[in-house]
Amino acid sequence: MQNRTVIDHVTPQINNGRFPVKRVVGELVNVTATIFGDSHDYLRALIEYRKDGAEQWQLTEMEEEPNDRWKGAFRVDEQGFYEYRLVAWVDHLKTWYKGFKKKQADGQEMGVELRIGANFLSEKADQLEGDDHHRVTEAIQRLGGQEEEAVAYVLSEHFAQLLHDYPLRRMTTVYDRGLKVKVGRKKERFSSWYEIFPRSASPDINRNGTFNDVEQLLPRIQEFGFDVLYFPPIHPIGYRNRKGRNNAVEAMEGEPGSPWAIGSHEGGHKDILPALGSLDDYQRLMARAQEHGMEIALDLAFQCAPDHPYIKEHPEWFIWRPDGSIMYAENPPKKYQDIVPINFETEDWKALWKELLEVTLYWCEAGVRIFRVDNPHTKPYRFWEYIIRETNERFPDVIFLAEAFTRPAIMAELAKRGFQQSYTYFTWRNTAAELREYLEELTTTELADYMQPNFWPNTPDILAYEMMGANENQFVKRLLLAATLSSSYGVYGPSYELMENRGNTNGKEEYYDSEKYMARHYDWSYRNRITDTYRRINRIRKEHPALQQTNNIVFTDSNNPNLLSYVKYTDDRSSIIWCIVNFDPHHPQDGYCGVPTEIVGNRNFQVLDLLSGATYWWNSGANYVRLDPGFWPAHVFEVKLV
Repeated sequence: MQNRTVIDHVTPQINNGRFPVKRVVGELVNVTATIFGDSHDYLRALIEYRKDGAEQWQLTEMEEEPNDRWKGAFRVDEQGFYEYRLVAWVDHLKTWYKGFKKKQADGQEMGVELRIGANFLSEKADQLEGDDHHRVTEAIQRLGGQEEEAVAYVLSEHFAQLLHDYPLRRMTTVYDRGLKVKVGRKKERFSSWYEIFPRSASPDINRNGTFNDVEQLLPRIQEFGFDVLYFPPIHPIGYRNRKGRNNAVEAMEGEPGSPWAIGSHEGGHKDILPALGSLDDYQRLMARAQEHGMEIALDLAFQCAPDHPYIKEHPEWFIWRPDGSIMYAENPPKKYQDIVPINFETEDWKALWKELLEVTLYWCEAGVRIFRVDNPHTKPYRFWEYIIRETNERFPDVIFLAEAFTRPAIMAELAKRGFQQSYTYFTWRNTAAELREYLEELTTTELADYMQPNFWPNTPDILAYEMMGANENQFVKRLLLAATLSSSYGVYGPSYELMENRGNTNGKEEYYDSEKYMARHYDWSYRNRITDTYRRINRIRKEHPALQQTNNIVFTDSNNPNLLSYVKYTDDRSSIIWCIVNFDPHHPQDGYCGVPTEIVGNRNFQVLDLLSGATYWWNSGANYVRLDPGFWPAHVFEVKLV
């Protein structure tokens, strides 16, 4: 088909439309493109979009910017998939109109020009019916009246609006690459995770914890403001090659082993460790959690202990050594003798995939709507695309978090394949400059369209070197950074609030006496500065929509490298939060921070520190701050434009 416009460099699109971009209900999809034509004719461009299954396209106008760049946006209001495409054309009516105004200003005779315009409008009228046809026909009649009155009408705002509402589309260019948006629920974007081991929930030092014990902790976790309660795997733990305290090769009698070594004579991935309770207990716990404003996240770890039932039932799903022994997991020099990896290269892969999908759906049917997926980067990408697609078709609310501390390209690929949230490198970005660079990578590149970060200061696997021997100020600082830089964050809770900072003696980023290999007992009535920070920052996050997004961040400069200054805001500027963080956990730091005038304008404004309650008047240039980490290592300001 003949056309005269070019549409190029369209964003967002992931791998030329191979994967959908991601949004949650209520968010905008901002679209840009390079659009140009031949000659000097007037161009028009639209975004056409619709929810899958809808017959009619909805339209939104694009605006022209310098250098042939165009922009537009549409809002997604329902879960599911949307499709979108771009349409551009030379609008002969608008081209005529632009020339008409120039000729009239030059004093030329306009009779012929009025007839040309009427002919264009007649062509448009023939395409319309009803009131639309009547409105354009009426305009044609007015162009055929007395020249002076007709010219005045053409120069009126009414006529300009008519041309906008009824474009003359000829020889259109359609950019249709099957571009899609996957729209999820808000929790995909905004969530606060708290991790505990159920076996450590017992108030009685003489026994391990159960789901019923966790139920008694729900008011405490609700008090802290978390909305996702996450457990390590809850399945039977293998006995063969069970690990002992501090990853000892052999467990002592009574040691519970690692929950990630799944499967024994007590069952496999569709079963629950009997010591924790029954499926009824687990479902009752999920229901009670909902009553406290929380969801329970299940750990999805597709690996087996050496005595998992799968090994006898499906030996072809595993790798066997020449001596007849089964291959256990290794990440040299690390050895995981208590874990057997599944062989995804098995010739029986279709049956394997089907079984693991059935495991996932089994727990969805039991009520689970959030999965934290263990080591997804050690399984095929197409496998995860299959699991997530098939699960979300049946259960659209299900969220998958990828626990993949690996290379950037791999983490990005998992997000493209469907994971709604992703662990990140936050744990290892320690300076203000490092975190600014990392956040700008996450929020200003293509990653922003498909990868939702989830920031964790610690996990049962990781005690970062920065946190070894760290003081209380450091723990408060990292918590505030995680909770304000990313709209989703989490903590391995009891360990964090007790500020455990002793690393293992092997020199690795691991806890000494890791809870992965032992049950612990806590004083759950314990409150301190960290639990107070939990309460405050989670309340602030819920009350201020600016903190419920990750990609809406703007950094401002400071003359002190120990200070990180960043602003988050909603599209309509009704919520603006300005955070300034002192990265020195031992000493007060001060300096001047620049103002993001593109957000707050060129005027004085008021800031209210939501942590301390202090109020300041700031100017539109640069403002002085001094942060004592022993009081609060950060300002979390609500900006009030007056």
